Amino acid sequence: MDARVSILLLIEALFALFLLYRAGLLKSGALWSVAVTLLLAAFVPRLLALRYETLDYQNFLSRWVAFYRENGGFRALNQSVGNYNIPYLYFLALFSYSSIPDLYLIKLLSIAFDVLLAWGVMRLVSLMSDSPLRRMGSFFAVLFLPTVFLNGAFWGQCDGVYVALAVLALADALEDKPVRAMILLALSFGFKLQAVFIMPVFAALFFSGKIRWKHLPVFPLTYLVLVLPAVIAGRPLIETITLYTSQTGSIGSGLNYNSSSIYAFFRNVAQPEAAATAGIFAAFLFMSLLLALCLIFRKRMDTRLFIIAAALFAVGIPFLLPHMHDRYFFAADILTLVIAFGIPLLAPVAALTQFASLLGYYAYLVMRYLLLMHHGARALIVVLCLLGAAFLVLLRRSPEKTLDKTE
Repeated sequence: MDARVSILLLIEALFALFLLYRAGLLKSGALWSVAVTLLLAAFVPRLLALRYETLDYQNFLSRWVAFYRENGGFRALNQSVGNYNIPYLYFLALFSYSSIPDLYLIKLLSIAFDVLLAWGVMRLVSLMSDSPLRRMGSFFAVLFLPTVFLNGAFWGQCDGVYVALAVLALADALEDKPVRAMILLALSFGFKLQAVFIMPVFAALFFSGKIRWKHLPVFPLTYLVLVLPAVIAGRPLIETITLYTSQTGSIGSGLNYNSSSIYAFFRNVAQPEAAATAGIFAAFLFMSLLLALCLIFRKRMDTRLFIIAAALFAVGIPFLLPHMHDRYFFAADILTLVIAFGIPLLAPVAALTQFASLLGYYAYLVMRYLLLMHHGARALIVVLCLLGAAFLVLLRRSPEKTLDKTE
């Protein structure tokens, strides 16, 4: 393996160590030793996994990088390539200039966001607990979480990118940094459409005054700036801005793609289009009911309730929607992990969500089922019940507060 790859991976590990130091969690020699040991345990498997090529890389990612390499790199951004949104294509175009194999660069990008994801999770946990042990534990739990390792270092996927940005956006919003939150949320949405599984919680934050009308334009302005390089390269503005509408067909027409969604219970559906419509309606109804509760009881909403609501959206929406793929519960994996560290009584939700997600990963990576996907769907039903019950109990116990209406 190219020595430059090892150096870049080392830099990412050192960045993780810096974030822990900056958070004030390395206050003794013993803690430094623990952190370094755990980082070695997290990054050595990533180093070993860098060589592995999946069919997604061979059939898609490698070909997209080759296209940019053969057509002038960034100059080729004016052409339609692949089914990823523009910001991720910037990286693929950049990789086309390097002599380092693009397989390694693609995975190193995802691993860098694994670190940012761990930092974001630690920030959310810090808002629920002052315990240094829980904070550091949550950081390393992300790096050791099976789906996080498999998604980036092994599979070479970028779900960690949009979820890291969304988690950091949520942390900023809860820390009363709404402008930065809107910028990060737009970046998350810009990288992947699946950010919509988390985005409804920002409506709840708006109801409670954490985000205000004057902050909302930051989202579309950031998104516009994000796609401008492609427009400058010659890609039509309207086509670039509305790229997601033209990509919806790429998710496939099947009701389920190795996902622990509700459709895992139904193997042969006589009217798939009607079933898909029913799922979309159910997901919209679920989202609307939860947002209605957040609106009605906006004076009771606190940090724990916002994070539980975010997890409910991240689990419930893809659970009910049709055409879901194996990796679409990645945000749910992360947000339930936050809850496990912030509210230890709810730790089972993280284990159950991880179980449900891993069934899909196993099916793709091994090309056979460990267990049929409906077992994962049952696990997610339990998760939704536990989170829903916790949300209602905490909502009832939370005192009303006066909303700040000042500008």
